[in-house]
Amino acid sequence: MSQTEFQLKYGCNPHQSPARVCARRGPFPIDVINGSPGYINLLDALNSWQLVKELKESLGLPAAASFKHVSPAGVAVGIPLSERLKKAYFVPKQELSPLAMAYARARGADRMSSFGDWVALSDRVDVSTAELLRREVSDGIIAPDFDPEALKILRKKKGGKFSIIQVDASYNAPEMEMREVFGVVFEQRRNHIKITRDMFTNLPTKLKEISETTIRDMIVAQIALKYTQSNSVCLALDGQIIGMGAGQQSRIHCTRLASEKADTWWLRQHDATLDLHFQKGTKRPDKNNAVDSFLRDNLTKAEEINWAGHFNFTPKRLSLREKFDFLTKLDNVVLASDAFFPFRDNIDRASQSGVKFVTQPGGSIADEMIIDACNEYGMAMTVTEVRLFHH
Repeated sequence: MSQTEFQLKYGCNPHQSPARVCARRGPFPIDVINGSPGYINLLDALNSWQLVKELKESLGLPAAASFKHVSPAGVAVGIPLSERLKKAYFVPKQELSPLAMAYARARGADRMSSFGDWVALSDRVDVSTAELLRREVSDGIIAPDFDPEALKILRKKKGGKFSIIQVDASYNAPEMEMREVFGVVFEQRRNHIKITRDMFTNLPTKLKEISETTIRDMIVAQIALKYTQSNSVCLALDGQIIGMGAGQQSRIHCTRLASEKADTWWLRQHDATLDLHFQKGTKRPDKNNAVDSFLRDNLTKAEEINWAGHFNFTPKRLSLREKFDFLTKLDNVVLASDAFFPFRDNIDRASQSGVKFVTQPGGSIADEMIIDACNEYGMAMTVTEVRLFHH
């Protein structure tokens, strides 16, 4: 892209006009080839692209991210999906390319939060991936390249207004970055730390063996946290994030949020959920909302009436015992934190959501307490000594 300045309709809110983005030096590393992305769209695009690029470089697998409000709702690499997971993600009949597998996983991690997302893909977008994205409510996409037929499919989204950004995959940002807040300029070195397998060798717990699969999931989790608004905690399994707790002031609230989302992700794969029969013509967002309500407890009467209206017949709700029994089958989950755990309540809550592996920076006066808690639950924990705050 030859231009160095891009005028925007408005900033974060409609009353914040005029607005623009500009390159510090040289031309933009991005080219807007369709639509008109806004201020927040571009923040999502630039943050999410860095995430999937780094994930691809680290693991050598196609990577995808579903971003909302400058944090990922879902992150994944291209690993084949089980038939059960395909059904839970509403892709039971599709033949998926590796990139499409990554996108299906990223979008399927938290379908409620991914509504109206920004998509980032590490590789050239193929038809398989474009066909999945075509059906979802989404604001835009950033990727290094597009197959002509895939681009044709995406250009038709949102009545032709779907934002499509092509990024220069070889671009490296300046070493120093800056921002201005209230007339004050902040400057710092970019977060250049690389998440590698070498970060996961310090295990102070009794359990000291972790598999390559677990290390892969730790890498996915840590790179996701690197680009998530802090405080943040996430749960990962099978090459993808399954629960993200972002932007909370208390770490236990991060852990609770991430664990609750992971529980919902798992319960979406319960036979009772997979066997729900929707009325003909029910839109995908309505299906997502109905499934979410089906799995929630203590709905209001109005909510009960609303969600039940999407089914051919009112399904029998799962009991608390049925949910508990199914959740006990969730296992080998990775818990990652962008900073140390100040209290063991984080480990206690995570243990209820299948967590068997923990990775965190350490450095708290409560470290020994956290180690003891992990040992009680038979968890292995790595201490990276690398904090990943992102604001």
